[in-house]
Amino acid sequence: MDFNRYAIYYTPTGALARFGADWLGWDVETGKPTSPPEIDGLPAQWDEITSTPRRYGFHATIKPPFRLAEGWAETDLLTAFTTHCGLAAPVTLEGLDLAQLGRFLALVPAGDTSGLNRLAADTVRTLDAFRAPLTDADLARRRAANLTPEQDALLLQWGYPYVMDQFRCHLTLSGKLPKAQATQLRTALAPVIAPLVPRPFIIDALSLCGEDATGRFHLVHRAALSG
Repeated sequence: MDFNRYAIYYTPTGALARFGADWLGWDVETGKPTSPPEIDGLPAQWDEITSTPRRYGFHATIKPPFRLAEGWAETDLLTAFTTHCGLAAPVTLEGLDLAQLGRFLALVPAGDTSGLNRLAADTVRTLDAFRAPLTDADLARRRAANLTPEQDALLLQWGYPYVMDQFRCHLTLSGKLPKAQATQLRTALAPVIAPLVPRPFIIDALSLCGEDATGRFHLVHRAALSG
């Protein structure tokens, strides 16, 4: 399959991954739509809640989506990605907590995230040679979010404003909602998700994913962190 963009994600496995794929309606591993679980107390229609994150699938972004630079092929990126993962160590977190981040819901790491932050920064830095430069349209779209001077500098250097010390790991569960609806959704999802999250939570692999012509992301290769 030909892909428009690539990204480095953390994609869970096991029961949490199954829930995330079903909840969002898209499974990045199989590349197929899924059926939503039956959950009482949702504040809006399921399709409305999940439509924005659906095409990305259930994931945490490590290196944001990028077009492949001229002169590189997917095989080159895959080789560099697997080499990087082979040198990087797994990260142990206390767990994941369900959080309301402004107007959307996500799972966020609990406890010390310094190891995860280093992994993300190293991944962005190591694989950046494969990223095509941003277009003027890309820059204008990102700058419409009223970036800080530091975020704008990161955008210019790394192609995305929320990397390095602006990185905040999260696994998105909804699009933007009115705050009252986000609060209600958190109440509905909390008892469903809590039993699915191992404590401690170990990130022991990263996933190279590709975006198809319809904007949906697919797993290309999951590589163990074995350094």
